[in-house]
Amino acid sequence: LVVVEEPSVLGDGRNNLNEEEENVHLEDEKEEKTEDATIRLGKRPLAKEGTGPVAYTRCELTIQRIETHLLDPTPLSLASIARGTKHQLQSPNHGSANGDNKGGGPRKFDARDRSLSSVSDGVAGATELTTMRQSSAAEASAAKDGPLLKRMDSLAVTPENEDSKPCALNETLSSRNIRIAVVGNVDAGKSTLIGALTTSTLDDGRGRCRTSIMKHRHEIETGRTSTAQSHLMGFKSNGEPISGKDSIRTNKRKTEDEVARESYRICTLIDLAGHEKYLKTTIHGVSSGMADYGLILVNSRHPPTHMTQHHLNLCCSFGIPVIVVFTKIDGCPEHAMKNSKEEVHKLLRAPDINKRPFAVRNEQDIATCIDKLNQSNLAPIIDTSCVSGEGLDLLRKILFALPKRRRHEKKADRPFEFLVEDIFNVPGVGAVASGFVNAGQLTVGSNAHVFVGPTNDGTFMKTVAKSAHIARINTAHVTSGQSACLAFALNKEQRKKLRRGMVVMEANPTATREFDAEICVLKGEGTTIRRSYQAYVHILNVRQSAYAKEIEIVNNNALGLPPSHKAADDDEDGIVLRPGSRAKVRFEFAQRPEYIRPGMRMLFRDGRVRGVGIITGVSGSQVQAAA
Repeated sequence: LVVVEEPSVLGDGRNNLNEEEENVHLEDEKEEKTEDATIRLGKRPLAKEGTGPVAYTRCELTIQRIETHLLDPTPLSLASIARGTKHQLQSPNHGSANGDNKGGGPRKFDARDRSLSSVSDGVAGATELTTMRQSSAAEASAAKDGPLLKRMDSLAVTPENEDSKPCALNETLSSRNIRIAVVGNVDAGKSTLIGALTTSTLDDGRGRCRTSIMKHRHEIETGRTSTAQSHLMGFKSNGEPISGKDSIRTNKRKTEDEVARESYRICTLIDLAGHEKYLKTTIHGVSSGMADYGLILVNSRHPPTHMTQHHLNLCCSFGIPVIVVFTKIDGCPEHAMKNSKEEVHKLLRAPDINKRPFAVRNEQDIATCIDKLNQSNLAPIIDTSCVSGEGLDLLRKILFALPKRRRHEKKADRPFEFLVEDIFNVPGVGAVASGFVNAGQLTVGSNAHVFVGPTNDGTFMKTVAKSAHIARINTAHVTSGQSACLAFALNKEQRKKLRRGMVVMEANPTATREFDAEICVLKGEGTTIRRSYQAYVHILNVRQSAYAKEIEIVNNNALGLPPSHKAADDDEDGIVLRPGSRAKVRFEFAQRPEYIRPGMRMLFRDGRVRGVGIITGVSGSQVQAAA
């Protein structure tokens, strides 16, 4: 048997590999000669060290994109390792930070290199590798901003103080996360505005922006939002918004994990329904959304409707500062705009709202009103258009400059408390609950024993929190102020008992069926509240029917409110509450016990919002068990 080795027709591949390497070296030499040649070759030129922003090749961006989907919440970019160690330490011809080191010694690292190689949680390195800093443009616009820079500088991270303000992902999603509820009438353009802000694109006037963020098919077909949805809008440390479009897949939106990793500060925009048919969904979204601020959207071409007034009353009932945004100002007649603003000013100046309108036209106006939203009852008014883009930059600046109102990070030392807002059954994972971490912190794993409940009989199920996700990123630790998803080790029968409105706690809590609250009946349509009055109660994420068992009058004549009236002589029910009166009422849940604590804010309605109040106590024995 004779074996004859013949060369392959296509070759062994070595010669081709050598030829490709030679071509790569030739292309690199051409790139170093002139920038015009690189532009003709279809590649972006690499900027020299110390001359400006650095651009990266498609391959490097693809490598970094793969790394951002790792399970480790703190990935170190391979590109940063390659550039930070190989090229910066081993290259003999690499210059210094100022470009004057022509020799072969190792280069000294400056503040920018520290920010690129920072691995506090991987965010600082990944951010600077996937985005190009426009430092010259930022310096040019800084001279025009004026007083707003004082607010921006306090929030921004500069190379000098970057080490003192680490860009941790958990901190970004808790202490640097502003939650904003977006409400308004059905034709105000809430979803369109959120789509334009999160995707950094303009609308075409036919629903392109709202279609990109809507969830259900019937929402896309009708253009009406029917569910409460959250969307992340990210900002860099210098206040520049994170582009919502993917830099590689230009026709795709960035996912939540990509936005969270690249951002120093995040605004969570809660898109709520505007149609009257979905009013109860909007009430629940405002009640359980833990919103820091509220955006009241008004169509500039039509005066505000009764739904706008309901949404304004709803935000004020929960003590949420509001910002009024006029939309669709492109092509709006002057008389229609003037009429709409006059009606809005009347609503804001009403005695039950007591807000002072303040028109925002430039950055100086933002610096004037940004710190006075809570103290002086100021209501900024901004004119915007998602088609022409007018006013969107001002809106982005005011969203970035808003101070954090709810300090959930101060409740990290309390017992762990997780409010369940939705339930999922994920194949291969099991029961998953999404919600908000109201207090405390938890490290998930095989030893993370928690209690989930209450069930219909008032008991709690003991289980294990296997894993957790924050903004679609797998994590082992959740803390107060974060929106998270927890996976539980429950059997089939226990999964059937899960429902919305439950609570997850480390200590064994106790549910209650009766609670005392001090309420105030809102002014408006005629409402008669007496004993056995039944209404639908919203307490954070809890919503259930309850009826009044006992009513005790609170003397409010000194406040200038109308006193409560006595019922007719032949009526045995006794006290009757009218709009504007205050009372202490004992409520009892109609269906099942719930977990509530004194100090929680409540709202009750029977079709429309009738009153608000604060829980003052629950049954005595159960308060001690829950504490």
